[in-house]
Amino acid sequence: MAQAKADYVKFTKEMKRDYTILVPTMLPIHFKLISNVLVSYGYKVDFLEEVDGNIKESGLRLVHNDTCYPALLVIGQLINAVESGRYDKHKIALLITQTGGGCRASNYIFLLRKALKKAGYGYIPVISLNFNNLESHPGFKITVPMLYRMLYCAFYGDLMMLMANQCRPYEKLEGETDKVVKKWTEKLLEESSHASTMRYSHVKKNYRLIADDFARILGDTKRYKVKVGVVGEIYVKFSPLGNNNLESFLLSEGAEPVVPGFVDFCLYCVYNGVIDYDLYRIRPFKAFGSKFLYNFLLKKQRYIRNMMMRYYPQFMPMADFDETRKRVKGYIGMGAKMGEGWLLTAEMLELISEGVNNIVCTQPFGCLPNHIAGKGMMKPIKEKNPGANIVAIDYDPGATAINQENRIKLMLSNARL
Repeated sequence: MAQAKADYVKFTKEMKRDYTILVPTMLPIHFKLISNVLVSYGYKVDFLEEVDGNIKESGLRLVHNDTCYPALLVIGQLINAVESGRYDKHKIALLITQTGGGCRASNYIFLLRKALKKAGYGYIPVISLNFNNLESHPGFKITVPMLYRMLYCAFYGDLMMLMANQCRPYEKLEGETDKVVKKWTEKLLEESSHASTMRYSHVKKNYRLIADDFARILGDTKRYKVKVGVVGEIYVKFSPLGNNNLESFLLSEGAEPVVPGFVDFCLYCVYNGVIDYDLYRIRPFKAFGSKFLYNFLLKKQRYIRNMMMRYYPQFMPMADFDETRKRVKGYIGMGAKMGEGWLLTAEMLELISEGVNNIVCTQPFGCLPNHIAGKGMMKPIKEKNPGANIVAIDYDPGATAINQENRIKLMLSNARL
């Protein structure tokens, strides 16, 4: 629901000219590309890639330690940037996403503003990036052309993340995968600034060129590597800062990480608009729009999937999300949509159907949706899929990386039996 009266500092049209917008990290490739779309539309944007050790302490200093761990890290990183000395504190704004759902993630923005006031920076505007009309900022508008570019950046990110994760454990020369990722990230950063190179016909050509580059560096996949799926709360699932560099750790243990894409989460959020009408007969117009958008995104995703299956059979393609969502039948109701909700269960079932029986379920300690749809579903999933080897790992300020890694090593030892 939109606020009746603005009780926050707005980002004005005048601010757009000389304010720098700081964007916190989550998905390194995706967010860098999406942030650059804002730059191409005249915004000054700095994507925060640094993950120094003071972030957690900054969050704990200004946010209650019982608060959701991702909120603590996001706020800590933004506060660190504000206090870094790199920016004029009176010429910056902070950007944070809001889904508008029942998860505490929708309240991060209020926690961030409270932290800023506590630290003496209450004058810094905080921009809400949302698609539910939650807040209004005159100087920050997301237009349809911008959304198109952001959408293709998300698909580029999913494709590169998927293929990079399958190349790293088998690459012929160490570091080749990261070189390809860097090459294409830099190329796409340049291209995302021009409308002509963000047309779908050009994007599809890039998909093939990206896949060709990864296919060239793929080594001997017959070497045995344990495939380990990674699911969970969106921040700790994707963010190296949130999950203590989980993917790098799995690689160091001789495993191949398998991470469902970011677009799957977007499809989940969109499809929930359809579910609301199916279950409760509410918001029929939103349901109609959600179904249209869902089919639109699904078609785009299927193009990449079909391309990979046809031309690159040596790679495991991304899942067909329409099949993924159907897998929850008999496990969990689709009305369970707080946080990652039924998606979490669906992704575990999808991984198992693809032969990825070993799964790390990442969750912030105390995250109720994850404890229900993730950890709570492990028993029924294992009962119906005897080969499933799933471990739930909690992430919070007091959890040590060594304890998390030891639990994952135990799961890996069971996988190798």
